[in-house]
Amino acid sequence: MEPSDLLQHLKKLSVGLNGEFYYDDSPEHHTIRLAYSTDASVYQELPLAVAIPKNNDDLKLLIQFANTYQVTLIPRTAGTSLAGQVVGNGIVVDVSKYFNGILEVNKEERWVRVQPGVIRDDLNVYLKPFGLMFGPETSTASRAMIGGMIGNNSSGLHSIVWGDTRKHLLAAEVLLDDGSEIRFEMVNEEQLFTKLKQNDREGAIYRGLTTLLAAPKNRAAIEKGYPKRSLTRRNTGYALDLLANTNEPFNLCRLLAGSEGTLAIVTEAKLNLLPLPPKEIGLLCVHFHSLMELLHANVVVLEHQPAASELVDKYIMDFTKGHPTYQYNRFFIEGDPEALLMVEFRADTLEEVEASAQALKEDLIRKGLGYAYPLITGSEQTNLVWDVRKAGLGLIRNLPGDTQPVNLIEDCAVSPEDLPAYIEDLQKILKKHETSASYYAHAGAGELHVEPLINLKTAVGKAKFRAILAETALLVKQYNGSLSGEHGDGRLRGEFIGTVLGDEVYALLEEVKNLFDPHHIFNANKIVHTPPMDKFLRYEKDTSTLDIATIFDFKKQESILRLAEKCSGSGDCRKSHLTGGTMCPSYMATREEKDTTRARANMLRQFLTNSTKANRFDHQEIKEAMDLCLSCKGCKSECPSGVDIAKMKAEFLQHYYDANGTPFRAWIIANFTKSQQLASYMPRLYNVIIKNKFLSSIVKRVIGFAPDRSLPEVGGTTLKKWIERQQKSSVVPAKRTVYLFCDEFTNYNDVGIGQTAYQLLTALGYEVKLAKHIESGRTYLSKGLLRKAKQIANKNVHDLKDLISADTPLIGIEPSAIMTFRDEYLDLVDETLLLSAQHIAKHALLIDEFLAQEMDDGNITKDHFHSVDKQIKLHGHCYQKAFHLVGFTEKILSFPQGYAVEVIPSGCCGMAGSFGYEKEHYAVSKKVGELVLLPAVRSAPTDVLIAAPGTSCRHQIKDEAQKRAFHPVEILWDALIK
Repeated sequence: MEPSDLLQHLKKLSVGLNGEFYYDDSPEHHTIRLAYSTDASVYQELPLAVAIPKNNDDLKLLIQFANTYQVTLIPRTAGTSLAGQVVGNGIVVDVSKYFNGILEVNKEERWVRVQPGVIRDDLNVYLKPFGLMFGPETSTASRAMIGGMIGNNSSGLHSIVWGDTRKHLLAAEVLLDDGSEIRFEMVNEEQLFTKLKQNDREGAIYRGLTTLLAAPKNRAAIEKGYPKRSLTRRNTGYALDLLANTNEPFNLCRLLAGSEGTLAIVTEAKLNLLPLPPKEIGLLCVHFHSLMELLHANVVVLEHQPAASELVDKYIMDFTKGHPTYQYNRFFIEGDPEALLMVEFRADTLEEVEASAQALKEDLIRKGLGYAYPLITGSEQTNLVWDVRKAGLGLIRNLPGDTQPVNLIEDCAVSPEDLPAYIEDLQKILKKHETSASYYAHAGAGELHVEPLINLKTAVGKAKFRAILAETALLVKQYNGSLSGEHGDGRLRGEFIGTVLGDEVYALLEEVKNLFDPHHIFNANKIVHTPPMDKFLRYEKDTSTLDIATIFDFKKQESILRLAEKCSGSGDCRKSHLTGGTMCPSYMATREEKDTTRARANMLRQFLTNSTKANRFDHQEIKEAMDLCLSCKGCKSECPSGVDIAKMKAEFLQHYYDANGTPFRAWIIANFTKSQQLASYMPRLYNVIIKNKFLSSIVKRVIGFAPDRSLPEVGGTTLKKWIERQQKSSVVPAKRTVYLFCDEFTNYNDVGIGQTAYQLLTALGYEVKLAKHIESGRTYLSKGLLRKAKQIANKNVHDLKDLISADTPLIGIEPSAIMTFRDEYLDLVDETLLLSAQHIAKHALLIDEFLAQEMDDGNITKDHFHSVDKQIKLHGHCYQKAFHLVGFTEKILSFPQGYAVEVIPSGCCGMAGSFGYEKEHYAVSKKVGELVLLPAVRSAPTDVLIAAPGTSCRHQIKDEAQKRAFHPVEILWDALIK
């Protein structure tokens, strides 16, 4: 069929679907198709189309279309697959947006019915009040969905006690290749006999499978080819060995789990649940001088029946050093271990946990294994430790250069007792190919994630990529192991299934595929008939000589392209608001892949690599992907790979404007300070205009602001003028001098807060000086006018470099403004000013930080404040969260006697500077706020104070919750004994 004819048929299909459908080359559709061209693997292929079905009718229509026009459907949820399972040139069918219902819970029988788009961790939040949980726990559990977990037969950290998804899949509602809806579940002999007599697709499948499994030749091949029984991580091919087990009832769910969407589309799953684990938890973090010592110790560990035994090597641990988030997770590391084994014990009492850990410790010491054995207890602390392990996939992407760890042999599994010898042999293979690797994950289950370091941009690297997997497949067969333990075969390992299981078994797998899906409309070319494993790779070009000029300095990340390439696709940005954190607010609101950090990074990577334009940023598709980025900076710290989209978005916008002109609204917003300066000369008139419904509507319409959004008022004077008058009229002896950074928002709009901050500092005994400086440049940064922002950064650093020091810090009131000194300025200023900028950055403090430090030093005491009972709910600014500063605000607000602070577990407020004003973004802005923040504020009793250090956050709360939020200095000033 001609492409133009197929396009017309796709267009007709889009009309019939209730959900969304993207199929052509328009910028919007092309952007979304590109976003779905990758997963967390090394593969990339542009899909024919992307469907976001709303219901089963949509799925049936897609199945009908696939049969008619010989295209394949690629079922997808979170897209965190590591073997390319959801990459291909068919129609990607993303069920994550609409198929996300939790349908029924049966507490007594301990099961739940869910749709495939339910996130594993979100499910367990829902189940916790019932005292139940779904056990399988991948490291991606904060975004991995039940459909994908079924497809890959996911297991995770605690698989040695909680098992894999297959074990807990009781039943599944599926759509077959003819669109028929059937239920896979356990059937007894009578029920099986009934199904065998059915004259339909279901009956044909049952007859075909029972015939296949009954043949003695086939049973012998299965017995010989599949992994040894003691290996629980067994995910290679279809699970014929388990289905052939006559000791257990016949259940096609065993085959469905691990089938990678190649046999049917799951629309609903009935899952077995476990009781919540014992409340007390302890992690014995055993430190080793060598990897082999650890692997031998792991065999000893398993004798003590832990809940988990997980490995983290030095390679990963070193990447936590200096990381914006994970540097705080290193508290338990002693010395410089080559590898750690995190061994978890759970019990009803802490004494039982400690006893189990102590028994293991003594056993290891007796056998001369390990050198340090810290025991971490309590869920809060152990979660920090586990986070290092879970972030492994992203952390290892921080290696400079094009030689990077690759998913290749990371999912091979052998019995735990075979693991030391297997790894020793594997290291010989790697040494032969002059390749090192990272090692981490499931030592207790016999499956280490071994990721060789390979440059896939070169022919030599690609050859090495193939050779290492080919040789490892033979090694896995030698140990009677599994080529895939939990990540699946996909298009990565499918080519070598026959090597491990044998050609006879591989032929049976082909029979199974043809029995369920004779026309290969379900995820074709995965598991069987896969293309060569070194084709359709993400990196087809060597970009080492590509020079892309930027205004920001990207030397620390090597280049803007390298920063974009650091995205592993692990999908940390796809977690929901129930998990917490800030990244990524627009995705949390829209649940659309194009709005993830991952999609934005991939869009930049693809165009910066492949564009033929002189200005490689000049592509509408990048603009589409960046449109809903709130520049919250969540990705800078929460993404394990540190993919700072806010920085890259600002860079992109400047170059895009260079090619297409700066939009009027962007210019107006960037020049906010100038407009507010003009307004400050006639504040009453300005405020009358913006508060008048008719007049303000004209202003909003001209600028392109949302009609329902209020505009910020200006103060009756500016903060600078007010402070200058104060300083002329009073001279007070001071214990210390500080310089106040009078940012543009506080100077013109939040003047009262600035006055309060000044009064609080002076009343506490500090001399407050106004340094000579100009605006922060935040508005220019937010709209991508980087050349102007660079001028401002240079000017401010030049003017402040001789004033600011540890003794005379620079104190800021508005987080987004003062943090420019610690973030963007360091990548913007001229090289001649870099050392000065770095010096200022060390001493540029948010006022909350400064007050907290002074409280710690005893310079501010509780005697300064009244003792009264006061309840406060605190919402931290995004930049505070990105730089781990919310704790300082919590500390100062809870400092007065009787003041109790509860931190709202909110991400971004949704306002994000100008974002929440813009008419096309207003709905998303509200939706982000409604995730956590606004409901928490509305539900707060009237006598509870709402604290929010950010000016945008306070504005969002005022507009959408009709409540006043206070800056922390206002609350402290009210508490101060004057």
